[in-house]
Amino acid sequence: MASREGALARAAACFDQGLLKGRLAELVAVPSSSQEPGQEAELARYLTQHIAPWVERLGFTTRLHPNPLDGFGPILTAERMEDPARPTILLYGHGDTVRGLPEQWSNNRDPWALTEEGSLWYGRGTADNKGQHAINLLALEAVLAERGGKLGCNVKLVLEMAEERGSKGLREFVAANAGLLAADALIASDGPRLEPEVPTIATGSRGSFNFELSVKLREGGVHSGHWGGLTTDPAIVLAHALSTMMDRNGKVLVRDWFPQGGVPAAVKQVLAGCEVGGGGDAATIDPGWGEPGLSSAEKIYGWNRLIVLALLSGKPDNPMNAVAPDARAHCQIRYTVDSDISLFEPALRHHLDVHGLHQVKVENAGVRMPASRTTPDHPWVRWVQDSMQQSLGKRVQIIPNASGGLPGDVFIDHLGIPVVWVPHSYNGCKQHGPDEHLLQGPAREGLLAFAGLWWDAGEAATPPRR
Repeated sequence: MASREGALARAAACFDQGLLKGRLAELVAVPSSSQEPGQEAELARYLTQHIAPWVERLGFTTRLHPNPLDGFGPILTAERMEDPARPTILLYGHGDTVRGLPEQWSNNRDPWALTEEGSLWYGRGTADNKGQHAINLLALEAVLAERGGKLGCNVKLVLEMAEERGSKGLREFVAANAGLLAADALIASDGPRLEPEVPTIATGSRGSFNFELSVKLREGGVHSGHWGGLTTDPAIVLAHALSTMMDRNGKVLVRDWFPQGGVPAAVKQVLAGCEVGGGGDAATIDPGWGEPGLSSAEKIYGWNRLIVLALLSGKPDNPMNAVAPDARAHCQIRYTVDSDISLFEPALRHHLDVHGLHQVKVENAGVRMPASRTTPDHPWVRWVQDSMQQSLGKRVQIIPNASGGLPGDVFIDHLGIPVVWVPHSYNGCKQHGPDEHLLQGPAREGLLAFAGLWWDAGEAATPPRR
């Protein structure tokens, strides 16, 4: 007799018997970096030789689509429809990765080969995002095996190959294929858990608004001895501009960048008692840094941040005895969906002018990735939380949005469905850098959690259909 317990046991066996490790090794071996020229064939090969044959064996029909925008990777869609009267779950993932950076990996590790060391699986894409969508598909396979080839619900999949280039083309594709992708909810995996041992649900993501500050005073540098103390130093002007925007302890001083009324009550409620950690040895949580009066969770999940991504004047690698002609800072605001982004640039311009910093120009300002959020008390969010807690036997933390960027806004805007992210990684996974890895504990729990979700989606007690 098929049972929920049997499905979870099969999912656990996928990990314990090495099936997940073997499948992930195959996926990591495809050097599908969308950020490196000449890898276009590998982007398509990941989909056509690895994902499509796998899901077709599970009863999906697949289609490979060119990206609507020239120069970006293709998009795979797949669907497995059993009964239109039953709920349809949309899965999302991306098979492209950032640059391999082989020269920067420790202990001669190959980014395009899975290496097991202790409780870690190293390899490019293990955490972002090959390992995460592999876990969800392998859990689906386990439930199908337990139910004798039936699932009890419908599943659609969209897998893109340009996420690491800003998901270029995804919005246009989803808008043009809303009927093909119609579903009751998107339940997918990307990003980190709150902490390695804390199963997490994120119902959205912060957006990113980027801009540059520039001070250009002359066409070339001038002799530091002859002109130092007589002519304006652009680096000093820029430094003063930054100091007016954020104080010594990280409080942002351009207050029109923030949601009116502070952190929304619903966000405060869901973050009450939420602890933040798990960043690994490369990051620290400094209690005195950031917005006063907010918890660490509220700072990163419920509030906006200013970050200076890069700062340059002169030639740091080869300093000249000269007053530099210009200075430039690349900056970013990580913002929540509660913000009015139309105010960001004019508020900054007004702020600089009030401080007499008319020489500082604001350039190339705009949204790089929009913020999004499904309300944390949405029936599908609570349904996922209940299912996961039953499967894992522990509390599952809901956060209102992930701290990083995810393309959930695309599905909310064009499909009108709730978006539920169930991450299988953690903050210390070193994604986007050398030594990226997947932590085995969360990976095994991810298999159990998604096996329970797939099983429960085939039962009667799902949220009401739209």
